[in-house]
Amino acid sequence: MAEKGLLEKYREKRDFDISSEPFGSENSEEGEKKPIFVIQKHDATNLHYDFRLLVSGVLKSWAVPKGPSTDPDEKRLAIQTEDHPLEYADFEGVIPENQYGGGTVMVWDAGTYRTEKTDKEGKPISIEKQLKNGRATFILEGKKLKGAYSLIRIKKGKTENWLLKKVADDDADARRNPTSTENSSVLTGRRMEEIRKDAEKNG
Repeated sequence: MAEKGLLEKYREKRDFDISSEPFGSENSEEGEKKPIFVIQKHDATNLHYDFRLLVSGVLKSWAVPKGPSTDPDEKRLAIQTEDHPLEYADFEGVIPENQYGGGTVMVWDAGTYRTEKTDKEGKPISIEKQLKNGRATFILEGKKLKGAYSLIRIKKGKTENWLLKKVADDDADARRNPTSTENSSVLTGRRMEEIRKDAEKNG
């Protein structure tokens, strides 16, 4: 279950009378049974990808300017942002330009994840503890991305910078460039321009 107040910063930044983004509930127990991840392509002031992991009932979030890579030699900057509600995993549409994070949002990839990291005694280390320690490794089971990835904290403080890196495993592929070649939503099959046009029609 999400701790009360985890979504406070998220809600403070948004006017839900204007934006169609979900307000979100504090209770995400159902989602906790099956940890999910989502990557949203976000054409805001600068195009970037929002990488989100369901942790403790909320979507822990990082803005990844260049998007995720399948090449284990690539390290992608990931800037931690405010926690988002579980309901945000299905959000696709257009945020008004005068709202925080305005622009078009696509559900670029989604699925479940698991972590197999253990301590010296062979006991599982939770994703919460791994993130707190500044290095988390998890296995994605998405439609576009699969296999192990790591998040490594490189800067602490008000804004925390991390690196998102593909682990060298059977799913690593230096020849793939999914952010360039796979441009449709895994939720609706639409491309960014179609999402924009549909939002204008439904105005």
